[in-house]
Amino acid sequence: MSPEEWTYLVVLLISIPIGFLFKKAGPGLKRWGAAAVGLGLTLFTCGPHTLHSLITILGTWALIQAQPCSCHALALAWTFSYLLFFRALSLLGLPTPTPFTNAVQLLLTLKLVSLASEVQDLHLAQRKEMASGFSKGPNLGLLPDVPSLLETLSYSYCYVGIMTGPFFRYRTYLDWLEQPFPGAVPSLRPLLCRAWPAPLFGLLFLLSSHLFPLEAVREDAFYARPLPARLFYMIPVFFAFRMRFYVAWIAAECGCIAAGFGAYPVAAKARPGGGPTLQCPPPSSLEKAASVEYNYETIRNIDCYDTDFCTRVREGMRHWNMTVQWWLAQYIYKSAPFRSYVLRSAWTMLLSAYWHGLHPGYYLSFLTIPLCLAAEDQLVSALRGRLSPGGQRVWDWVHWFLKMRAYDYMCMGFVLLSLGDTLRYWASVYFCIHILALVALGLGLALRGGSPSRRKTASQATSLAPEKLREE
Repeated sequence: MSPEEWTYLVVLLISIPIGFLFKKAGPGLKRWGAAAVGLGLTLFTCGPHTLHSLITILGTWALIQAQPCSCHALALAWTFSYLLFFRALSLLGLPTPTPFTNAVQLLLTLKLVSLASEVQDLHLAQRKEMASGFSKGPNLGLLPDVPSLLETLSYSYCYVGIMTGPFFRYRTYLDWLEQPFPGAVPSLRPLLCRAWPAPLFGLLFLLSSHLFPLEAVREDAFYARPLPARLFYMIPVFFAFRMRFYVAWIAAECGCIAAGFGAYPVAAKARPGGGPTLQCPPPSSLEKAASVEYNYETIRNIDCYDTDFCTRVREGMRHWNMTVQWWLAQYIYKSAPFRSYVLRSAWTMLLSAYWHGLHPGYYLSFLTIPLCLAAEDQLVSALRGRLSPGGQRVWDWVHWFLKMRAYDYMCMGFVLLSLGDTLRYWASVYFCIHILALVALGLGLALRGGSPSRRKTASQATSLAPEKLREE
């Protein structure tokens, strides 16, 4: 592990006992205490580069105050533009930020764009009330008022998820501050249930990264190995990549659980990142609060089992970095300037790559996903339904195997980062996933065009796919 990785791990582990200290505190202590801890961690790890986060916050707050009814698009443009400046500092001859500054900036961008969207929703709702002449009462997820500058700063620097996520909305943050009877919200048992696989994942990460170091792929000797060895190597590389993030995200979730952050009644049917989808009145007494069943789905960032064992590429995306996936679907996919599902997915993946950084490997990897999605949809629509139940089970196993190999292949671009290293590796395995996806896409299109009835049925299924994704 690098020194940076050790620092991340220490920050994540420290957040767990800090969470227990804040859990039963009052709203004021929670707000300012959590912000003080987060700002302290930021100053300690980022030093003077903390100024970048402050400038981003002040700029977003100014846009919210100036144009509250259109601040979402303005905040998105401002924060993403600042990311470009932030990443070009070395080219401009300015000091290069630390990796921790980059992590803080990434999460802060998500939070500020979401905050602007929530403020815009509030103003639009207020306009509708004024036009109709009567109040409809509290709406699910709507803010009570526009946050002040100090409230915006406290949300931005809250220590929860400040470097590793999970992402959470300002409404979720407010619900934590105003949580009724926090002592009745379970923490220890859910934390232990969530944390138990993390040590195993950590050991598997250390073992796999030691036996199959990534740096070997950058050496000339690697390309003298036979093709099966080169093909196999991407499997343990992606395995180590997954184990590393499983540990980080589970530890980050445990920090939230310790503080009771993101806890909602099961009946609220909360979604990762988005929060409750159904209105649940707060308990009126400690006894009633103790009888409520809670979960932490709002801050759930990873579903390890389904990430590894779901069948389709699309499903794997939904179970990985789940709160950020919600953010992308809510604020990028839905507002994409295209109607086609594939083009909307490509637009979303392009902006996701940009959010991650400027390394070409990000773009090569993320923009391979829409091709895989299109090939997957076409071939499944054309073939799977024709098979017997036993044939469909065999299909699903083969589909799962190919899904994992596609993610292995795309991960190489994500970790190698440079254009030369990524293309060199992909060329050494003959761009196998790209070719396989193109063949599958062509075969699916050919088979679906076989008869008018099949074309009509497949067209209806495909047209419903984007709407289903938006609902989820």
